Amino acid sequence: MTMVCNDPARFTEDMLVGFLDANARYVVGVPGGVVRAHKTRPGKVAVVIGGGSGHYPAFCGTVGPGFADGAVVGNVFTSPSAEEAASVARAAHSDAGVLLTTGNYAGDVMNFNLAVSQLRSEGIDARYFAVTDDVASAPRGQESKRRGIAGDFTVFKCAGAAAEEGLDLAGVVRVAEAANAATRTLGVAFDGCTLPGAAKPLFTVPPGQMGVGLGIHGEPGIAEEAMPTAAGLAATLVDGVLGDRPDTDERRIAVILNGLGRTKYEELFVLWGEVARRLRERGYDIVEPEVGELVTSLDMAGCSLTVMWLDDELERYWTAPADTPAYRKGVSALAAPSGEVRDPHEIGSDSATTDIADRADDEGREGGRVVLRALTAMADMLAGAETELGRIDAVAGDGDHGRGMVKGSAAARDAAGSAAEAGAGQGSVLTAAGKAWAAKAGGTSGVLWGALLTALGERLGDTGTPDATTVAAGIRAGYDALTQLGGAAPGDKTMLDALLPFVEALEHRAAEGDSWIQAWRIAADAATGGARSTAGMRPKVGRARPLAERSVGTPDAGATSLAMCAQTVADCFTYITQGDG
Repeated sequence: MTMVCNDPARFTEDMLVGFLDANARYVVGVPGGVVRAHKTRPGKVAVVIGGGSGHYPAFCGTVGPGFADGAVVGNVFTSPSAEEAASVARAAHSDAGVLLTTGNYAGDVMNFNLAVSQLRSEGIDARYFAVTDDVASAPRGQESKRRGIAGDFTVFKCAGAAAEEGLDLAGVVRVAEAANAATRTLGVAFDGCTLPGAAKPLFTVPPGQMGVGLGIHGEPGIAEEAMPTAAGLAATLVDGVLGDRPDTDERRIAVILNGLGRTKYEELFVLWGEVARRLRERGYDIVEPEVGELVTSLDMAGCSLTVMWLDDELERYWTAPADTPAYRKGVSALAAPSGEVRDPHEIGSDSATTDIADRADDEGREGGRVVLRALTAMADMLAGAETELGRIDAVAGDGDHGRGMVKGSAAARDAAGSAAEAGAGQGSVLTAAGKAWAAKAGGTSGVLWGALLTALGERLGDTGTPDATTVAAGIRAGYDALTQLGGAAPGDKTMLDALLPFVEALEHRAAEGDSWIQAWRIAADAATGGARSTAGMRPKVGRARPLAERSVGTPDAGATSLAMCAQTVADCFTYITQGDG
């Protein structure tokens, strides 16, 4: 278990306080993560890596000369928000552009692409790249659907070295793409990990068994096999990775035998002896291997094998010097940082303020208070449902959905309260809530709920009292925003399977002349039915997709929480009459 914490909900924030203090010569904190203590030199591309926390040394532990210029740090196993990613990228950027790169997870892809769009609108040349090294998560020919796991390290290392050498942004992206195409990883778990403050692990492995094809966010393996000897485990890992070898004749390889958090170094060395022997027997030349913890998963027991096939360029970047808090290589050959030392007091978020009260009338301000009442009820409900939502999510995912919804809804409630107190109308209250939800929750659900609330707020506006037709149109706008952002469709086992019946019922009852409260109550029942129907579906997108069969019989966590929120809002206004609504 993860034993040492204060408030589990603030585990990441508390971790960063200690990390920054212990590594002040390397890094400083910025909103959303960390950057190098020295400013990026003119003419150098900034490489910004990131993802959820819980993986140390990845990702903040590898910020420094020869590696990353900054790291975006999300909540445990949860994508950082677009706002956080953009914030770190701005701080790391000099004048030559910035590459943002993560593993291939839906929340990371959505949030970091949104950050890239924001940065470009500000005149910063930005690109995004997702790592796809996990051979267990999708078959050959569907590499774009694969997760990024420990192969993140080889890709990030080569991209960082290329930027240090002076390549332009297009060149750094090309190196990242080449490293990714040459990298393959397979992992196994002996036991699951436990989120900070949780009493039980996200998954368990039966005694005498191991899970093959695990993810690094607490997802269980795709299959279970009898626990072999070290020699047998080496054969499983080597055969699995080499069996998916890229189309190359190169015999030079970079290799990482990665511990996931609880497997001791001595055990890894026993395993490495067997792995190295098998690789050399296959005719491979191992170049500067790494054995140890590089991309972990809290306290998970297990390991992974990563192989990157090397050409002359990739070998140069793999062996290039680096000096970071958690990873050092050839530092005697690395020049001391020459950039200007950052002043931590100068670092902050830029935020423009406007008088939102001026945009609202009395009816709109009353609508803002109604929205606050609803968001408060949702936040209270989700706080009590956190454990159950996490349990549902952990069946085939990473178990963080409950915590993410609690953090997002609490932030939305607080932002809505501030906006309502300032005299904002319902539209501005919803927009403030949506921005806060996305920023504080991160992950897929964070960006989607942020988009949903924002779209609804834009449609309702700040004046007058919205009728049922307007409310229905706002929810429809939110649904459309989610389909565009997430790329999912009804039937994929996502929150859309609850949201679409909710929208359709709301539109139908509004057309029949119901008040928005009456229509909402009926639509909430439709959402609940839609969420229940997901139990029989197989997920087609997201982290649960590799474990689709295991997911059957359990409803989707996102659809479930959406239906619960819809029902909570309906219950919140049960005693309001049609005339009051």
